[in-house]
This record gives sequence, structure tokens and C-alpha cells, in this order.
Amino acid sequence: MAAILATLFYVAATVLVAGLAWRVRQYAGTPAPLKIPTTPAPTTGGGVALRLVREVVFFESLFKANLWTWVFGWMFHAGLALVLARHLRYFIDPVWAWVAFIQPFGVYAGFAMVAGLAGLWARRFLVDRIRYISTPSDHLMLALLIAIAASGLAMKYVAHVDIVTVKSFFLGLLVLEVRPLPADPILAVHIGLVSALMIVFPFSKLLHAPGLFFSPGRNQVDNPREKRHLAEWASRLEADR
Repeated sequence: MAAILATLFYVAATVLVAGLAWRVRQYAGTPAPLKIPTTPAPTTGGGVALRLVREVVFFESLFKANLWTWVFGWMFHAGLALVLARHLRYFIDPVWAWVAFIQPFGVYAGFAMVAGLAGLWARRFLVDRIRYISTPSDHLMLALLIAIAASGLAMKYVAHVDIVTVKSFFLGLLVLEVRPLPADPILAVHIGLVSALMIVFPFSKLLHAPGLFFSPGRNQVDNPREKRHLAEWASRLEADR
């Protein structure tokens, strides 16, 4: 099982990194011929950076649009960030002080993840206009994320797993060495689900994470009167004249 899961994890990591690099390159190369910042928009580069920080950390536009969606969405994303930070302990030795400090909070963050995802999933059934535009992939992504969080919590509260051996396994992967892994079905399911998420991430709607930074409505300065906006292709045409 260790060899199978190690191979799966390597494949998933390769697809994730290569897929993200390809999609980010695609985003960066997409022409933005028009000045279309979502107003009211900042008039300076620093203001744009601050706006993006507020959007990434606090989901500012979602808060203004729908409070309940913001509550569930922020619960899930904040919980996910804390859970990912908590899982750093499996990839570093010795464990950094701040990673050790957040370990107890990371457990409760798993419950916040499940609650947030449950609220977002219920919204797709209970809100008519959201149910109308929801696709099978939307439900599958939510089911996959809930299954990942639930299997992780199960290893903490239902069937405990030998985390020392698990850490040794992942430290071994970093040096291309397959080490023993506990023969635990919940652990195998958890790693398999996480690997599946890593594989589909670059090709799913979840890619809004890096896509936000390439949104012309968010990353453009509102200065159409002060500075003429020229797309790259338009600049080349003017240079040829």
C-alpha cells in the first residue's frame, strides 16, 4: 500500500505543479485590451495591492454581495488554511515553533471546514437561482472536500493512526524514498482523496484561487484619464506605424 500511495502522491504532485504553472501562464498571457476595473476602484498601484489583500483575506466583495455565503465561504477557506498549515508538521523536521503552536487550533479548523462546506452545499439545493446554475461537478467538488475533511477528522476521533510512521513516510517521499505506512484504510482513503483533489485542482472551478490575481476587474488601476491603456498587441501596431 505504501508503494501505491507513494506513486499516486508523486503523480498528483506532478499534475498539480505542472497544471498550475500551465494555467497561470495561460492567465498571464491572456490579453486585457480594455481598462475595466470594478468601480469604485483604487487609483494607485498600492491601492490595488491593498484591495487584492482584502479580497484574498476577507472576501470583501462576497461580504457585500451575500452575508450568508460569505460566512460559510470564509469558514471553509480559513479552516482550510489553518489545516494546511497544521499539516506542515508531516513535511518538516524539526517542526517550526509556530506550526507546533497551531496544532490544537488546526483540529477545530477541520470542523469549521466541514460546517462551511455543508452550508455552501446546502445553498446549492435551497436557493433556487443557485440550484439552477449548479452542475454535477459543483456537487462533486463539495463532496470531495467534505470527504477529505471527514476522513481526516475520523483519524483523530474514530480510529487513531500512528502519526510518527505517517510523518516518516512523507519525509521519505521528499528524498524519493518509500518508507512503511500504517495499514489503515481511513488513512489510505484520506491520502487517495487528497491526491484526487490535487489532480483535478488545475482543471476545475477551484482554480479561482490564483485566477483572482489575474482578474482585470480587480488588478487594474482606475486611471483611464491620467494614463492611456494600451494592450500589448495595440502597442506593437502603434510602433509599426
